Amino acid sequence: MSFLQSLNSRSAKAFKPNPSRHGSSQFQLRQYAEATLGSSSLRQAVLLPEGEDLNEWLAVNTVDFYNQINMLYGTVTEFCSPSSCPEMKATDEYEYLWQDNNKYKRPTKLTAPEYIENLMNWVQTYFENENVFPSKIGVPFPRNFLQIVRTIFKRLYRVYAHMYCHHSDIITELGMQPHLNTSFKHFMFFAREFDLIDKKDLGPLADFIEKMINEGKKK
Repeated sequence: MSFLQSLNSRSAKAFKPNPSRHGSSQFQLRQYAEATLGSSSLRQAVLLPEGEDLNEWLAVNTVDFYNQINMLYGTVTEFCSPSSCPEMKATDEYEYLWQDNNKYKRPTKLTAPEYIENLMNWVQTYFENENVFPSKIGVPFPRNFLQIVRTIFKRLYRVYAHMYCHHSDIITELGMQPHLNTSFKHFMFFAREFDLIDKKDLGPLADFIEKMINEGKKK
């Protein structure tokens, strides 16, 4: 069964603390993030809680954003097909090629749904690797964890860019635009706070993001 065929079940499998482990640091961080997100501005919600480990905070939020994108893209999968989206693009200016050093050892042109399926499965592999995203208390994160997170964020950003540039009309028609905007704003505030995406990788949404970030400063 492919990722697109089992969207909801795969979302449930994504890395996250076991709800029964209420004493775990990751579970407490998720509770903190949800409470902060509901009671404050997005800019405040992304800040590292005082006294908490940066890697733990990055891990919890990376998984949450993955799940958000999972659900948002799931609303447009029937409109994002190999025929409607034969390339993974964000406008005609920016095309993204897939490389994972496994099946695709060189940058390879894929349709948008193929690209996104490979991307989500690639991220899922990291989440399921206890040596990269440890779920047990006291297990250290790898030394290159920040770089791994930066690569994940750079690639997840491309799904947002594709949805905005090629599926905005249907997202609006489905009433999902406010959810997409809030999720993307939260994602970009977090990325800015921890320097997870280079400006050169923002592509066609760069001006939109700057406007969004500046509006956020007023709140």
